[in-house]
Amino acid sequence: MHLQIKNIRIVDPSQKKDSVGNVFIENGKIVSKLSGNVDKEIDGRGKIAVPGLIDVHSHLREPGQEDKETIYTGTRSAAKGGITTVFCMPNTKPVIDNAPAAEFILLKAQKEGLVNVFPIGCATKGSEGMELSEIGVLKKAGVVAISDDGLPISNSQIMRRALEYTKMFKLPVISHSEDKELSKNGVMNEGKNSTILGLRGIPRQAEEVMVSRDIMLAELTGGYLHIAHVSTAGSVGLVRQAKEKGIKVTAETCPHYFTLTDDIVKVYDANTKMNPPLREQKDVDAIKQGLADGTIDCIATDHAPHIQEEKNREFDLAPFGIIGFETALSLILNELVDKGVLSLSDAIAKMTLNPAKIFNLTARGSLEEGSIADITIIDQKYSYKFEEESIVSKSKNSPFVGRKFNGGAVMTIVAGNVVWQA
Repeated sequence: MHLQIKNIRIVDPSQKKDSVGNVFIENGKIVSKLSGNVDKEIDGRGKIAVPGLIDVHSHLREPGQEDKETIYTGTRSAAKGGITTVFCMPNTKPVIDNAPAAEFILLKAQKEGLVNVFPIGCATKGSEGMELSEIGVLKKAGVVAISDDGLPISNSQIMRRALEYTKMFKLPVISHSEDKELSKNGVMNEGKNSTILGLRGIPRQAEEVMVSRDIMLAELTGGYLHIAHVSTAGSVGLVRQAKEKGIKVTAETCPHYFTLTDDIVKVYDANTKMNPPLREQKDVDAIKQGLADGTIDCIATDHAPHIQEEKNREFDLAPFGIIGFETALSLILNELVDKGVLSLSDAIAKMTLNPAKIFNLTARGSLEEGSIADITIIDQKYSYKFEEESIVSKSKNSPFVGRKFNGGAVMTIVAGNVVWQA
């Protein structure tokens, strides 16, 4: 298949490139010129080609919770959002703590997925925090990182061993930073709003205590630590200090943490309930600063689908989590690029170049010659309203339903194949 995208603005952070030109694809790879006739030509005038977006944190729910999402539906939702690669967390039923479980994900994605899917393996057996999984076996089976996401590794000795053991496999340990005793029974950020609403709060220290501990253990072991879903100003400061000391730590945040505050919880809508919870304006400001100065390396969705019946319960009883595949890019464009927090190139790097480097994804995150032809085509003039009936995900639990966006993905290309088009 010979594909040519003509007269398009190419923004590729890996090459520090931002210029108008042509993109050539042959046999699923980026090439400098085609060796034969063009099979398909795409007019790119007025649009932007960037490396395919990589989402390093999502929940596809399969196996075990297919009523919420499947690999089939989840990858279609990702494709609509311009995401060409997703990492799926291991808190499925059963959990991904062995080779057959990881291989199931990869085989299912190969058969039914529209985009690339890479599993993350459990750090501990059964995700119970007591005994390390067979990490070498999981690595061989194809996992790109280990984590007990959804649950913290509360035992400091186990976390130390995980950081030590993964060094030989060059696998990052993804930390769900939460002190469960501090956050116990909490449902939103602890502060003025939780008091007014009469809802039990989760103090920011529940996150920051564990961020601090894991950074200290990374310093002790020399292991590679990746902090998931950073939500507080204090966590941003801790990661910044750790990087200044040369500790091997990277971090991600999610679009809702640089867009929303806990003020939105006042309507008691369970689609505003997530873990970690939405914080205050000072935290939103700190996260934007952390993205701007490079403290926060990645933007991930933490796509966490739940069926309507679950989210329609009282706020206290509803599960944590929101979907994110289909709104992430538009939120990045509207909240970061349009408002001058990040340049387009720097914003795109947070979902392409940086994830590819951190998680050792060779030949991805770039439009350089020889790279896999995963491409997201963006139209900054593409205007739409995010409506429930237009959501491709099996679940509809988003606080952004009804919001108008300007800019988003209009075409998603995976290994040279157009898998979604607006």
